[in-house]
Amino acid sequence: MTYSSDIDEESVLVSLRDDIERENASTTKKQSLGRIAELLERNGIDIDEVGAIKRVSLYQAVTKDSDTGEASVHDLTGIQFSPKWETGPEWPVIQQGPPVKINASKATKTRSGWPVAVVLPDIQCGYFSAVDGSLEAIHDERAISVALSIVADVDPDIVVLVGDNLDFAELGKYIVTSAYQQTTQATIDRATRLAAEIRQAAPRAKIIWLAGNHEERLPKFLLQNAAAAFGLKRGNLPESWPVMSVPYLCRLDEVDIEYRPGYPASSVWITERLRVIHGDRVASGGSTAHKYLGQEKSSVVYGHIHRREWAERTREDHDGPRTVLAASPGCLCRVDGAVPSTRGGTDLNGRPLVRYEDWQQGLAVIPYDPESGNFCYEQVAIHDGWAMYRGKEYKA
Repeated sequence: MTYSSDIDEESVLVSLRDDIERENASTTKKQSLGRIAELLERNGIDIDEVGAIKRVSLYQAVTKDSDTGEASVHDLTGIQFSPKWETGPEWPVIQQGPPVKINASKATKTRSGWPVAVVLPDIQCGYFSAVDGSLEAIHDERAISVALSIVADVDPDIVVLVGDNLDFAELGKYIVTSAYQQTTQATIDRATRLAAEIRQAAPRAKIIWLAGNHEERLPKFLLQNAAAAFGLKRGNLPESWPVMSVPYLCRLDEVDIEYRPGYPASSVWITERLRVIHGDRVASGGSTAHKYLGQEKSSVVYGHIHRREWAERTREDHDGPRTVLAASPGCLCRVDGAVPSTRGGTDLNGRPLVRYEDWQQGLAVIPYDPESGNFCYEQVAIHDGWAMYRGKEYKA
């Protein structure tokens, strides 16, 4: 004959840890707990090593003496428990930080209020004649499309074109093939439309077009080949642009774009600490920026090299450290050899071969504070007609 009963685990464990000797416990529970304690002690188990008692069974067994035939009743106890180490170590382990209740911010999320400048680097508008006689662009229409979309979204206060926005391949000092000849008018036409497109994308901005070395090809060509035409203006308009000049030919006054001639001297100061120039220095391996850092006292954004570069240097001044930046946003022309260069080549018909230059496309967005002169230079990379700016994807 056997019977069993389950005892509440928590009650048993608490009672065990209190040395199982409470005076007001029932006699039955005292006897049961006493047997449990005796069983643990008999088996060499320290009660402090017991983690949790999962089940206790009390039952009786009847045996018969083989000699006398008398029956004997035996009280038996079964215990199922887990060791203390099963629940983990007692020493401190790395835990999450305490929960923190954060009250909702009462601040209103607004823009900083700083004005924004956008810098558009070398566009190199120009063409060459394809096999079928059509004109193929050496500027990159996809990169231009992406740049204009970003300009429209930024809604800048200032747009600076660093120059070389027209390539003027057939007006330069280098010999060009027939494929690039008779393309100047198409180049001027495209640059004229481009000026209007920039104005449309930035309707309230002050737009400044710096002359680069390629814009300077036009007056140099006139002086070398038709000096009598240099500086000619429309009759009775002495303050107007010469008729053979970029601002006149591209109708910049009609779209309210300021043209600053005089490469390489012309520049635009965004703040007292930041100047934009076309640039007249070139070094390989991304070291052009360091050339400017070696000569400039203020930060400078430049073009001319068609590569994205960014370097900074901190100098100690009388009032503490001052960091100067030199950066190039890249270019917006094709980088596959279409733009005539010293590293490019042509086939026997004079058309450019595919050869990827060490050039990168992009533009710069610069929030600035006119009062303090502080600014934040943001460089936007363009790859194959695609860009990502402030979490938004732009595709041509």
